[in-house]
Amino acid sequence: MQTMRQTALLTLAIALALTGIGSAGGQTSGQPSQPTGTSQGAGRGPIQTKTPAEYQAYQAAIANAQNAQAMEKAADDFAAKFPDSAVRVLLYRSAMNAYQNAGNPQKLMDVGLKVLDLDKDDPEALISVAEVLQEQTSPTDLDKDKRAKRAIDYAQHALETIDTDLAVPSGTPNERVEAYKKTLRSSAFAIVGTLQYKQEQYADAESNLRKAIDADSANPDPVVVLRLALALDQQKKYADALQHANRAVELTQESTDVGKMARNERDRLVTMTGGSPAPGSSPQTSNSSNH
Repeated sequence: MQTMRQTALLTLAIALALTGIGSAGGQTSGQPSQPTGTSQGAGRGPIQTKTPAEYQAYQAAIANAQNAQAMEKAADDFAAKFPDSAVRVLLYRSAMNAYQNAGNPQKLMDVGLKVLDLDKDDPEALISVAEVLQEQTSPTDLDKDKRAKRAIDYAQHALETIDTDLAVPSGTPNERVEAYKKTLRSSAFAIVGTLQYKQEQYADAESNLRKAIDADSANPDPVVVLRLALALDQQKKYADALQHANRAVELTQESTDVGKMARNERDRLVTMTGGSPAPGSSPQTSNSSNH
């Protein structure tokens, strides 16, 4: 199941991918062509094909973009035929986005790692792989610390490369790019904070979860807001925790899992502090839940 943050990432990724895509038709035979109008971040040149045959093979491969499995196979076949092509990474990015759209986190991570094999600084792949690792890491896993460190390393590296290595279709409006960067930064901080919360490093978790919210303050993720409330609760910062629990309640519907957890946490903190619930809602008798 996709989180709200994953859905936002996917929506923005698709919007970026569909902006500025142009045809390389009309090129003189043998001239380099740029298949999707895609340019790298600051300091990097555009990703281009080198020959008409490579360009035609790319176009045939990218036609599978709506089918994740077919897209991955097409990317593999293209990479086998053109092992030095710079556009291999574009095909694997397309497969990665297709698997995210299909709700297949394991394959999303597998293909994300293929992207990173070609471009270790790709912020979208770094965050995608880190998010899957974070979601799949359980406190009972024997290798939980190793998996958590790996995910944190990926997320922190993404924070270093978002401004320099994000692939953006040429002609994309700057405001759309900046909005996407905010979402990516927020996701990276949220991954780090969530893993620190799972490791019971509550002060560090609080710091990074606050950064996640501040990075995209106009679009707060209720899951992140709730986890911040829980991190504050664990530190006995009950008044501050209640403020964020109330905010999580405001951002969610009671019928959702996150909404139920937010209301349980809100009710617990109202009892602890004698404070007030969010306007328009009333605390109900409930037991504290483990999160």
